[in-house]
Amino acid sequence: MRGIATRLMAGVVALNLLWQPAAAQQVLVAPQAWAAYKTQFLDQTGRVIDNGNGNISHSEGQGYGLLLSYLANSPSDFEQIWYFTRTELLLRNDGLVVWKWDPNSRPHVTDINNASDGDLLIAYALALAGAAWKKPEYIEAAAKMAHSLLTEAVVQSGGRTLLMPGVEGFMPPGRKDGPVINPSYWIYEALPVMALLAPSDQWQKLSDDGLALLRSMQFGPRKLPAEWVSLARMPAPAEGFDAEFAYNAIRIPLYLARAGVTDAELFGRLQQGMTVDGAPATIDLTTGKPKAALSDAGYRIVNDVVACVVHGTKLPESALQFSPALYYPSTLQLLGLAFVGEKHPECL
Repeated sequence: MRGIATRLMAGVVALNLLWQPAAAQQVLVAPQAWAAYKTQFLDQTGRVIDNGNGNISHSEGQGYGLLLSYLANSPSDFEQIWYFTRTELLLRNDGLVVWKWDPNSRPHVTDINNASDGDLLIAYALALAGAAWKKPEYIEAAAKMAHSLLTEAVVQSGGRTLLMPGVEGFMPPGRKDGPVINPSYWIYEALPVMALLAPSDQWQKLSDDGLALLRSMQFGPRKLPAEWVSLARMPAPAEGFDAEFAYNAIRIPLYLARAGVTDAELFGRLQQGMTVDGAPATIDLTTGKPKAALSDAGYRIVNDVVACVVHGTKLPESALQFSPALYYPSTLQLLGLAFVGEKHPECL
Protein backbone atom coordinates (compact mmCIF):
# COMPACT_ATOMS: atom_id res chain seq x y z
CA MET A 1 0.00 0.00 0.00
CA ARG A 2 2.96 2.36 0.53
CA GLY A 3 3.68 2.33 -3.21
CA ILE A 4 0.02 2.98 -3.97
CA ALA A 5 0.02 5.90 -1.55
CA THR A 6 3.07 7.42 -3.24
CA ARG A 7 1.47 7.18 -6.68
CA LEU A 8 -1.85 8.47 -5.42
CA MET A 9 -0.28 11.45 -3.71
CA ALA A 10 0.45 13.19 -7.02
CA GLY A 11 -2.96 12.27 -8.42
CA VAL A 12 -4.94 13.45 -5.42
CA VAL A 13 -2.94 16.67 -5.22
CA ALA A 14 -3.66 17.31 -8.90
CA LEU A 15 -7.37 16.68 -8.38
CA ASN A 16 -7.26 18.81 -5.25
CA LEU A 17 -6.12 21.72 -7.38
CA LEU A 18 -9.23 21.29 -9.52
CA TRP A 19 -11.80 20.75 -6.79
CA GLN A 20 -10.37 22.46 -3.73
CA PRO A 21 -7.82 24.79 -5.34
CA ALA A 22 -5.75 25.97 -2.38
CA ALA A 23 -7.29 24.02 0.46
CA ALA A 24 -3.92 22.99 1.86
CA GLN A 25 -3.21 26.67 2.54
CA GLN A 26 -6.56 28.46 2.29
CA VAL A 27 -8.89 28.16 5.26
CA LEU A 28 -12.36 27.55 3.84
CA VAL A 29 -14.11 27.17 7.20
CA ALA A 30 -13.40 30.23 9.34
CA PRO A 31 -11.57 29.53 12.64
CA GLN A 32 -14.33 31.06 14.75
CA ALA A 33 -16.99 29.04 12.93
CA TRP A 34 -15.03 25.81 13.34
CA ALA A 35 -14.44 26.58 17.02
CA ALA A 36 -18.18 27.09 17.54
CA TYR A 37 -18.96 23.85 15.69
CA LYS A 38 -16.45 21.91 17.81
CA THR A 39 -17.80 23.34 21.04
CA GLN A 40 -21.32 22.27 20.13
CA PHE A 41 -20.79 18.91 18.44
CA LEU A 42 -17.30 17.45 19.01
CA ASP A 43 -16.31 15.80 22.27
CA GLN A 44 -12.77 15.23 23.51
CA THR A 45 -12.65 11.66 22.18
CA GLY A 46 -13.20 12.79 18.59
CA ARG A 47 -16.87 11.80 18.52
CA VAL A 48 -19.15 14.04 16.44
CA ILE A 49 -22.46 14.23 18.29
CA ASP A 50 -25.81 14.37 16.51
CA ASN A 51 -27.72 16.34 19.12
CA GLY A 52 -30.90 16.21 17.08
CA ASN A 53 -30.90 12.41 17.13
CA GLY A 54 -30.44 11.28 20.72
CA ASN A 55 -26.79 12.37 20.87
CA ILE A 56 -25.71 9.35 18.84
CA SER A 57 -22.74 9.38 16.52
CA HIS A 58 -22.67 7.88 13.06
CA SER A 59 -20.37 7.41 10.12
CA GLU A 60 -21.97 10.34 8.29
CA GLY A 61 -21.18 12.68 11.19
CA GLN A 62 -17.62 11.42 11.49
CA GLY A 63 -17.18 11.93 7.76
CA TYR A 64 -18.59 15.44 7.90
CA GLY A 65 -16.36 16.19 10.88
CA LEU A 66 -13.29 15.00 8.99
CA LEU A 67 -14.21 17.03 5.91
CA LEU A 68 -14.94 20.20 7.88
CA SER A 69 -11.74 19.92 9.93
CA TYR A 70 -9.84 19.53 6.67
CA LEU A 71 -11.58 22.61 5.24
CA ALA A 72 -10.71 24.43 8.47
CA ASN A 73 -7.08 23.35 8.00
CA SER A 74 -7.00 21.77 11.46
CA PRO A 75 -4.83 18.61 11.36
CA SER A 76 -5.05 18.03 15.11
CA ASP A 77 -8.86 18.00 15.09
CA PHE A 78 -8.84 15.82 11.99
CA GLU A 79 -6.62 13.25 13.70
CA GLN A 80 -8.80 13.27 16.81
CA ILE A 81 -11.95 12.59 14.75
CA TRP A 82 -10.17 9.92 12.71
CA TYR A 83 -8.92 8.21 15.88
CA PHE A 84 -12.48 7.78 17.19
CA THR A 85 -13.67 6.67 13.76
CA ARG A 86 -11.06 4.00 13.23
CA THR A 87 -11.10 2.65 16.79
CA GLU A 88 -14.86 2.74 17.46
CA LEU A 89 -16.49 2.37 14.03
CA LEU A 90 -14.03 0.71 11.65
CA LEU A 91 -15.06 -2.71 12.93
CA ARG A 92 -16.49 -4.55 9.93
CA ASN A 93 -14.61 -7.35 8.23
CA ASP A 94 -15.11 -5.80 4.79
CA GLY A 95 -13.23 -2.56 5.49
CA LEU A 96 -16.32 -0.36 5.77
CA VAL A 97 -17.54 1.53 8.82
CA VAL A 98 -20.45 0.61 11.11
CA TRP A 99 -23.02 3.33 10.83
CA LYS A 100 -24.21 3.95 14.40
CA TRP A 101 -22.62 4.48 17.84
CA ASP A 102 -25.00 5.05 20.75
CA PRO A 103 -23.65 6.46 24.05
CA ASN A 104 -26.66 5.01 25.89
CA SER A 105 -26.16 1.42 24.74
CA ARG A 106 -23.72 -1.26 25.84
CA PRO A 107 -22.07 -2.18 23.60
CA HIS A 108 -22.22 1.19 21.90
CA VAL A 109 -22.51 -0.36 18.42
CA THR A 110 -25.91 -2.05 18.11
CA ASP A 111 -26.13 -2.21 14.29
CA ILE A 112 -23.04 -3.27 12.34
CA ASN A 113 -24.44 -2.39 8.91
CA ASN A 114 -22.63 0.40 7.10
CA ALA A 115 -24.00 3.62 5.61
CA SER A 116 -22.32 4.18 2.29
CA ASP A 117 -22.54 7.96 2.36
CA GLY A 118 -20.55 7.92 5.60
CA ASP A 119 -17.94 5.66 4.04
CA LEU A 120 -17.70 7.98 1.04
CA LEU A 121 -17.28 11.07 3.20
CA ILE A 122 -14.61 9.44 5.35
CA ALA A 123 -12.58 8.14 2.40
CA TYR A 124 -12.89 11.48 0.59
CA ALA A 125 -11.74 13.52 3.57
CA LEU A 126 -8.86 11.13 4.26
CA ALA A 127 -7.65 11.42 0.68
CA LEU A 128 -7.81 15.21 0.62
CA ALA A 129 -6.13 15.57 4.01
CA GLY A 130 -3.49 12.99 3.14
CA ALA A 131 -2.56 14.89 -0.01
CA ALA A 132 -2.67 18.36 1.56
CA TRP A 133 -0.76 17.44 4.71
CA LYS A 134 1.56 14.81 3.20
CA LYS A 135 0.12 11.98 5.30
CA PRO A 136 0.39 8.81 3.19
CA GLU A 137 -1.22 6.75 5.96
CA TYR A 138 -4.44 8.71 5.41
CA ILE A 139 -4.33 7.97 1.69
CA GLU A 140 -3.68 4.30 2.38
CA ALA A 141 -6.74 4.15 4.64
CA ALA A 142 -8.81 6.03 2.04
CA ALA A 143 -7.72 3.65 -0.72
CA LYS A 144 -8.70 0.60 1.33
CA MET A 145 -12.13 2.07 2.02
CA ALA A 146 -12.64 3.06 -1.64
CA HIS A 147 -11.79 -0.49 -2.74
CA SER A 148 -14.23 -1.86 -0.17
CA LEU A 149 -16.98 0.48 -1.35
CA LEU A 150 -16.42 -0.56 -4.95
CA THR A 151 -16.50 -4.24 -4.03
CA GLU A 152 -19.29 -4.25 -1.47
CA ALA A 153 -21.61 -1.29 -2.07
CA VAL A 154 -21.40 -0.37 -5.78
CA VAL A 155 -23.59 -2.77 -7.75
CA GLN A 156 -24.89 -3.32 -11.26
CA SER A 157 -28.65 -3.65 -11.62
CA GLY A 158 -31.00 -3.09 -14.53
CA GLY A 159 -28.20 -1.69 -16.66
CA ARG A 160 -27.34 0.91 -14.03
CA THR A 161 -24.43 1.38 -11.63
CA LEU A 162 -25.87 2.02 -8.17
CA LEU A 163 -24.68 2.89 -4.70
CA MET A 164 -26.39 0.71 -2.13
CA PRO A 165 -27.20 2.67 1.05
CA GLY A 166 -25.76 -0.22 3.05
CA VAL A 167 -24.26 -3.59 2.27
CA GLU A 168 -27.16 -5.43 3.91
CA GLY A 169 -30.89 -4.95 3.49
CA PHE A 170 -31.43 -3.15 0.19
CA MET A 171 -31.29 -5.86 -2.49
CA PRO A 172 -33.42 -8.87 -3.38
CA PRO A 173 -34.26 -11.44 -2.22
CA GLY A 174 -34.38 -9.90 1.26
CA ARG A 175 -35.82 -6.70 -0.10
CA LYS A 176 -38.64 -7.62 -2.51
CA ASP A 177 -38.81 -4.13 -4.05
CA GLY A 178 -35.03 -3.87 -4.25
CA PRO A 179 -32.75 -2.49 -5.22
CA VAL A 180 -33.64 0.40 -2.95
CA ILE A 181 -31.45 3.51 -3.07
CA ASN A 182 -31.24 6.86 -1.32
CA PRO A 183 -30.42 9.59 -3.86
CA SER A 184 -28.95 11.80 -1.13
CA TYR A 185 -26.15 9.24 -0.60
CA TRP A 186 -24.50 10.16 -3.93
CA ILE A 187 -21.70 12.53 -2.90
CA TYR A 188 -20.75 13.54 -6.42
CA GLU A 189 -17.69 15.59 -5.53
CA ALA A 190 -16.11 12.52 -3.89
CA LEU A 191 -16.48 10.14 -6.83
CA PRO A 192 -13.53 11.40 -8.95
CA VAL A 193 -11.33 11.00 -5.86
CA MET A 194 -12.61 7.45 -5.40
CA ALA A 195 -11.57 6.79 -9.00
CA LEU A 196 -8.02 7.80 -8.08
CA LEU A 197 -8.04 5.68 -4.96
CA ALA A 198 -9.62 2.58 -6.53
CA PRO A 199 -9.27 2.98 -10.31
CA SER A 200 -12.38 1.82 -12.16
CA ASP A 201 -14.76 3.20 -14.76
CA GLN A 202 -17.58 2.28 -12.36
CA TRP A 203 -17.15 5.55 -10.47
CA GLN A 204 -17.95 7.65 -13.54
CA LYS A 205 -20.87 5.36 -14.35
CA LEU A 206 -22.07 5.73 -10.77
CA SER A 207 -22.03 9.50 -11.13
CA ASP A 208 -23.72 9.48 -14.55
CA ASP A 209 -26.42 7.03 -13.50
CA GLY A 210 -27.03 8.86 -10.23
CA LEU A 211 -27.67 12.11 -12.07
CA ALA A 212 -29.85 10.40 -14.67
CA LEU A 213 -31.94 8.79 -11.94
CA LEU A 214 -32.23 12.07 -10.07
CA ARG A 215 -33.56 13.76 -13.19
CA SER A 216 -36.12 10.97 -13.62
CA MET A 217 -37.37 11.02 -10.00
CA GLN A 218 -40.28 13.44 -10.25
CA PHE A 219 -42.78 12.11 -7.75
CA GLY A 220 -46.05 13.76 -6.80
CA PRO A 221 -47.32 17.22 -7.62
CA ARG A 222 -44.02 18.86 -6.62
CA LYS A 223 -41.94 16.51 -8.83
CA LEU A 224 -39.38 15.71 -6.13
CA PRO A 225 -37.26 12.62 -5.46
CA ALA A 226 -38.23 10.41 -2.56
CA GLU A 227 -35.77 9.80 0.22
CA TRP A 228 -35.95 6.04 -0.39
CA VAL A 229 -36.53 4.85 -3.94
CA SER A 230 -37.31 1.39 -5.30
CA LEU A 231 -35.79 0.52 -8.67
CA ALA A 232 -37.46 -2.89 -9.00
CA ARG A 233 -39.41 -1.54 -11.97
CA MET A 234 -39.79 2.15 -12.73
CA PRO A 235 -38.37 4.37 -9.98
CA ALA A 236 -40.98 4.70 -7.21
CA PRO A 237 -41.05 5.51 -3.50
CA ALA A 238 -39.88 2.40 -1.66
CA GLU A 239 -42.23 0.24 0.37
CA GLY A 240 -42.07 0.56 4.15
CA PHE A 241 -40.83 4.16 4.08
CA ASP A 242 -42.86 7.34 4.11
CA ALA A 243 -43.23 8.70 0.58
CA GLU A 244 -41.55 11.99 1.35
CA PHE A 245 -38.84 14.43 0.44
CA ALA A 246 -37.29 14.44 3.90
CA TYR A 247 -34.32 15.76 5.85
CA ASN A 248 -31.61 13.80 4.04
CA ALA A 249 -32.92 14.87 0.65
CA ILE A 250 -32.55 18.56 1.54
CA ARG A 251 -28.80 18.27 0.96
CA ILE A 252 -29.07 17.00 -2.64
CA PRO A 253 -28.87 20.46 -4.30
CA LEU A 254 -25.89 21.34 -2.10
CA TYR A 255 -24.09 18.16 -3.11
CA LEU A 256 -24.79 18.93 -6.77
CA ALA A 257 -23.46 22.48 -6.46
CA ARG A 258 -20.33 21.40 -4.59
CA ALA A 259 -19.62 18.89 -7.36
CA GLY A 260 -19.78 21.54 -10.05
CA VAL A 261 -23.10 20.44 -11.59
CA THR A 262 -24.63 23.31 -13.56
CA ASP A 263 -28.01 21.89 -14.57
CA ALA A 264 -30.25 24.93 -14.07
CA GLU A 265 -33.41 22.97 -14.89
CA LEU A 266 -32.66 20.33 -12.22
CA PHE A 267 -31.73 22.97 -9.67
CA GLY A 268 -34.88 24.93 -10.43
CA ARG A 269 -37.17 21.93 -10.06
CA LEU A 270 -35.61 20.87 -6.76
CA GLN A 271 -35.60 24.39 -5.36
CA GLN A 272 -39.18 25.12 -6.36
CA GLY A 273 -40.43 21.76 -5.13
CA MET A 274 -38.76 21.87 -1.72
CA THR A 275 -39.59 25.50 -0.89
CA VAL A 276 -42.69 26.62 1.00
CA ASP A 277 -43.17 30.27 1.97
CA GLY A 278 -39.57 31.05 1.11
CA ALA A 279 -37.95 28.28 3.18
CA PRO A 280 -37.14 24.60 2.62
CA ALA A 281 -39.55 22.04 3.97
CA THR A 282 -40.01 18.31 4.12
CA ILE A 283 -42.73 17.34 1.68
CA ASP A 284 -45.39 14.63 1.53
CA LEU A 285 -44.89 13.43 -2.02
CA THR A 286 -48.42 12.05 -2.39
CA THR A 287 -50.20 15.30 -1.60
CA GLY A 288 -47.44 17.82 -2.20
CA LYS A 289 -48.15 19.35 1.20
CA PRO A 290 -45.33 20.40 3.56
CA LYS A 291 -44.72 18.24 6.62
CA ALA A 292 -42.18 20.36 8.50
CA ALA A 293 -40.88 23.86 7.81
CA LEU A 294 -37.07 24.11 8.00
CA SER A 295 -36.26 27.67 8.95
CA ASP A 296 -32.74 27.15 10.30
CA ALA A 297 -30.08 29.05 8.33
CA GLY A 298 -28.35 25.74 7.68
CA TYR A 299 -31.35 24.48 5.72
CA ARG A 300 -32.00 27.82 4.04
CA ILE A 301 -28.43 27.99 2.77
CA VAL A 302 -29.16 25.15 0.35
CA ASN A 303 -31.53 27.42 -1.57
CA ASP A 304 -29.11 30.33 -1.12
CA VAL A 305 -26.33 28.30 -2.75
CA VAL A 306 -28.59 27.32 -5.64
CA ALA A 307 -29.54 30.97 -6.18
CA CYS A 308 -25.86 31.89 -6.17
CA VAL A 309 -24.87 29.19 -8.67
CA VAL A 310 -27.78 29.68 -11.06
CA HIS A 311 -28.43 33.44 -10.81
CA GLY A 312 -25.37 34.93 -9.14
CA THR A 313 -27.50 36.07 -6.20
CA LYS A 314 -25.61 37.15 -3.10
CA LEU A 315 -26.12 35.14 0.07
CA PRO A 316 -28.37 36.89 2.60
CA GLU A 317 -26.80 38.16 5.78
CA SER A 318 -28.54 35.42 7.75
CA ALA A 319 -26.62 32.76 5.82
CA LEU A 320 -23.30 34.36 6.76
CA GLN A 321 -24.02 34.33 10.50
CA PHE A 322 -23.09 30.96 11.98
CA SER A 323 -24.74 30.16 15.29
CA PRO A 324 -24.81 26.36 15.65
CA ALA A 325 -27.77 24.74 17.35
CA LEU A 326 -28.44 21.39 15.68
CA TYR A 327 -25.76 19.19 14.14
CA TYR A 328 -27.25 18.58 10.70
CA PRO A 329 -28.23 22.09 9.53
CA SER A 330 -25.06 23.49 11.11
CA THR A 331 -23.02 21.05 9.03
CA LEU A 332 -24.85 22.01 5.85
CA GLN A 333 -24.29 25.69 6.57
CA LEU A 334 -20.52 25.30 6.92
CA LEU A 335 -20.33 23.18 3.77
CA GLY A 336 -22.36 25.81 1.92
CA LEU A 337 -20.25 28.70 3.16
CA ALA A 338 -17.01 26.87 2.35
CA PHE A 339 -18.22 26.19 -1.19
CA VAL A 340 -19.35 29.74 -1.88
CA GLY A 341 -16.19 31.20 -0.36
CA GLU A 342 -14.05 29.06 -2.62
CA LYS A 343 -15.98 28.88 -5.87
CA HIS A 344 -18.33 31.91 -5.82
CA PRO A 345 -16.86 34.67 -3.64
CA GLU A 346 -18.88 37.15 -5.66
CA CYS A 347 -21.96 35.85 -3.78
CA LEU A 348 -20.58 36.83 -0.38
